[in-house]
Amino acid sequence: MIICVVGPTAVGKTKLSEELALKYDGIVVNSDAMQVYKELNIGTAKYTEEESSGKTHYLFDIASPKDVYTVYDYQKDLRSIISKNKDKNIIIVGGTGLYLKAGLYNYEFTERVAKSYDGYTNQELYELLKQKGDLDEIHINNRKRMISRLNSSGNNHLKDELLYKDVYFIGLTTDRNNLYDRINKRVDVMIEDGLIDEVKTLYEKYGKTKALATGIGYKEIIDYLDGKITLEEATDLIKQRSRKYAKRQYTWFNHQMNVKWFQTDYQNFDNTIKEVINYIDESAIQ
Repeated sequence: MIICVVGPTAVGKTKLSEELALKYDGIVVNSDAMQVYKELNIGTAKYTEEESSGKTHYLFDIASPKDVYTVYDYQKDLRSIISKNKDKNIIIVGGTGLYLKAGLYNYEFTERVAKSYDGYTNQELYELLKQKGDLDEIHINNRKRMISRLNSSGNNHLKDELLYKDVYFIGLTTDRNNLYDRINKRVDVMIEDGLIDEVKTLYEKYGKTKALATGIGYKEIIDYLDGKITLEEATDLIKQRSRKYAKRQYTWFNHQMNVKWFQTDYQNFDNTIKEVINYIDESAIQ
């Protein structure tokens, strides 16, 4: 079976995925667009050795920060891994919904329809994407990217169809105020753990690559290093953008996938694990 652990940042996806890998003797596969990059560790909240279940992990640290790793690359890589591990349970974890959909559904990449969208305001472009449920990692001020996304053929208007059997979409959630508080605290911990040094090293080594220029936590620190904003302003921006991204993640998953949501019990995470396992086991029997 394939178990997909989804949800916003800072909600407990990593811990749950590692526990499920142990329970079902499975492999762990990343579906976070930033965690595919090597050396981007603190800012992406990549799993650590201490957090690892010891099971085999795939699609983490597979691309250089100077490379551009696309959703098409991910689709090919994920399907290859699934094909080569048909005899194993697969736990896919991450918050980049478009990657997951491209890999598991009949999501086709064909020629783009070159429409200029001249005369449309950024707000109107954003609303069009919202109607498509395709706001993942899109900012309203990034006009070029919004037009590119609108011109993307996606699944070519076909009805969404899963390509694999026994797929479970498990979502973790929590009260919005609690989530935002956890996001804010996580950013503070990232700064304390050396995010500035991590970004500085990467920036000096690779320059302002696409990964560094678009990743939340990286682009803000680069602006700080360039003297454009203060560290306090950079930290506040990371928190703000992370909270907004979490909100967009909820919207995307609720529009695009049949997710079974579970409240994260932060006081006793074992309760959340047991609840998820009971759901999977009962669903498998039916």
